[in-house]
Formats: sequence, structure tokens, C-alpha cells
Amino acid sequence: MGQTVLERDHWQQLAREHRERAEHLLVGVQERRRTGRKHPVEDFLFDYYNLRPGELLFWHPGVGTVLEDPDGAYAGRKFYRHDDGLSQVDVAAFLAKRHSTVAWTVQLLGRTAGNPARYGCFGMHEWAMVYHLQPEQTRHDYLPLRFSPERVAQVVEEVGVRCSHFDAFRFFTPDAEPLNELRPTRELQPELDQPACLHANMDLYKWSGKMLPVVDSTLLLDTFELARDIREMDMRASAYDLTEWGYPPVKVETAAGRAEYVRHQRAFSERASGLRERLLGLLSPLA
Repeated sequence: MGQTVLERDHWQQLAREHRERAEHLLVGVQERRRTGRKHPVEDFLFDYYNLRPGELLFWHPGVGTVLEDPDGAYAGRKFYRHDDGLSQVDVAAFLAKRHSTVAWTVQLLGRTAGNPARYGCFGMHEWAMVYHLQPEQTRHDYLPLRFSPERVAQVVEEVGVRCSHFDAFRFFTPDAEPLNELRPTRELQPELDQPACLHANMDLYKWSGKMLPVVDSTLLLDTFELARDIREMDMRASAYDLTEWGYPPVKVETAAGRAEYVRHQRAFSERASGLRERLLGLLSPLA
């Protein structure tokens, strides 16, 4: 893998531009977290995934880029080398700790890209997570449901559940698990994850975060934006009522709503395909 050397003024400008972009994406997030206010879309990106909002603000150039760094701005940062006024990702140190994760990620992303896309789930995974629950028993008990528990159950049973993603399936209620056509497990994830799955595409942000600082911060924010947009769609298509938050429902209980869901799903799949390719391009030589 070739290397690019960036002069200090150049990379500092890139770092400033990155921070401005990140701050724009995180407007309100850090303040809400300080005050304990909840948000049905943005909370997921920081409660479920591991990165903290502040970590998105720091600029990482990514593997293969060397920084002129006479002041040692990156000296002492985890998985960086600083020698003779130059800073760069310490790939050897990173792989000594994370090689198995890199290999698993490359396998998973490659298999996901090659698996057939399936567009028939219609977002029922979120409904299966509240199946046979009362509103106060749900994971988001501060959000009202659009229907009674009885109607929610009826929709689940009429539309059917065809979830392929283990990290969604594992949150199904016990009553909903037997309704799913598939039995996802962690071991089967490379076989079952597929490029139309909203959760598999959101997880590109997770894998980018796990691969910092090998992954550059531009790709990290690109995957974050995709995950945020998908999460919005995920919740709009759920059984929760988010209208007071400014999110109108995608009514997947109707044929028109299911068609709308698939249109969004296809658009997200196209966006995710390019990001998955970029991530694999960075990680495959290291696996």
C-alpha cells in the first residue's frame, strides 16, 4: 500500500473541515446526552454502537497517509507512530491487537456484498420487538405505539417476519421468535447478512468505528450519516408513533407503505454498496 505525505498546513485544514462537518452532524446530540434528554433516532447511534460523540470530532487520516507533525500532535495517540517529525498509523501495532477482528470483518463484508439482496422483510423486525408487549414494557417506553398491542400482533402475523440479521433477531420478544422464517445466529451471520438489510447497512458505521484509526474519518462520517438516515427510516416504519418528533410513519401495515419501505431500502442498499467497497478496500490488504 503506497503512502501519501501531507504537509502540516494541509492536514490541519483537513482536520478543521472534518470537525466542522462532524459538529454539524452532532448538533444537539452532546447537549441532550449531558441533560439526559432522549431522542428516538440519534440515541441508537451512541447507545447501541460504541463510539462516543466526541470521538467523531477527531480527524484520522487513515492507513497509508503520513503527516508532517513536528509538534507531535499525534504522538502518544493509540495505534500511531511518531518518528522524526512524522506521524502515521502504526499498522503493525493495530494488527497485533485487532487482526482477528479485521479478518472477521473482511469475511463478513465480502459475504454480505455477494449474498442475494432480499427486500421482503418490510421492517417487521421492529414490530417483532414489541410483539405481545404492553407499551410500558417496550425498550422505548417513552414512545407511544401507533396501535393497540392486539393490532400490533395482528400486523406481525399478517405481514410475516423474515429477519436475516442476528443483532435484530436477538431483540425479538420470546413470542415473536418462532414467527421468524429464519434462525439467525452469530455463526451464520456471514451466510445470512445481505445487502438489502437495513441493520447490516447501519453496521458499516460499527465496523468503521472498530477499525479506527486504520479507517479514515471521512469514511467514518459517511457511514455515520448512512446509519443515521437508516435509523430514521427504521423507526418511521416501526410500530412506534414518532409524529411529535417530526417523523411521519411509513405505514408498512399497508401495501402502499410496504412499497415505500422497499423504495427506501433499495436507495440505502445502493449507498451502502459504495461504502462497503471502500471499507473492504482498506481492510482486505490487512486481513
